[in-house]
Amino acid sequence: MIQYKPKRLIMKKLVLAISILVVSLFTFTGCTDADVASQNLRKAADQFEIYRRVVFYNGITDNYILTVEGYCSITNNGRQLVVIVKTKDGKFLKHNLGLSDNVTYFSEQLKAAEVSDDQYRVIFKPKALVPTIELD
Repeated sequence: MIQYKPKRLIMKKLVLAISILVVSLFTFTGCTDADVASQNLRKAADQFEIYRRVVFYNGITDNYILTVEGYCSITNNGRQLVVIVKTKDGKFLKHNLGLSDNVTYFSEQLKAAEVSDDQYRVIFKPKALVPTIELD
């Protein structure tokens, strides 16, 4: 009779996870230094480490509609742009802005950031796995 060993199951899962990681890393081997730096800058911006200015522009009236400046994370959902800004006191502001045929935006990075152009940045947030439960 074969005895079930939980350690063997854990090792199989670990080997599978490492294999998936290695295969996914090899899929990125065709990337240029600029691709790696761009991805690392995107990750840094999503961690509120990149100081940016986001400007919304009306192409018909030739006017700026809104300017957001600070440590911003930007998500483009097609016809809507979500800009989350981290304030100096560690709080967050969320702006939802609609895009149309005549309204567009541009984003510029205002301060240089040090990121690697030969190593991908990986971020683990173990605190994000544990939910915060609020009772009223």
